[in-house]
Amino acid sequence: MKYTMKQFAGMFHTTEHTLRYYTDIGLLPCGRDSANRRIFDDTSANWMRGISYLKKCGTSIKDIKEYCRLCQQEESEENLKARYQIILRQQEKSHRKVEEAKATAKYMDDKVKHYEDILAGLVPDDMNPGNWAPKGE
Repeated sequence: MKYTMKQFAGMFHTTEHTLRYYTDIGLLPCGRDSANRRIFDDTSANWMRGISYLKKCGTSIKDIKEYCRLCQQEESEENLKARYQIILRQQEKSHRKVEEAKATAKYMDDKVKHYEDILAGLVPDDMNPGNWAPKGE
């Protein structure tokens, strides 16, 4: 299947500018149509999927370029180990982000419950300015 720049950007929730940048630096393969416009195919989509996930982990463009470069080289044990190390680092980052997201969600869940309790009259509103006075005054 062939995709225009606009279609491809929509598929990956990114901008056409980002796609141009990725293709210009050799990160994302694409073809050209008879009017010299970039066109993308399923191979491009596979690469973009990988790039997108690596970006979501916080991977730098430099590290993504290195990973993509390694993927395009002849396969060897050294190459495989280098790619593995990059992915392993990103796996660790993604798991850290999951734990941070869980802590944030728990905090928000607790706050929602607290406000529900206030609204139900079960506890006082501790954010009410009348409750801000230091104890004993």
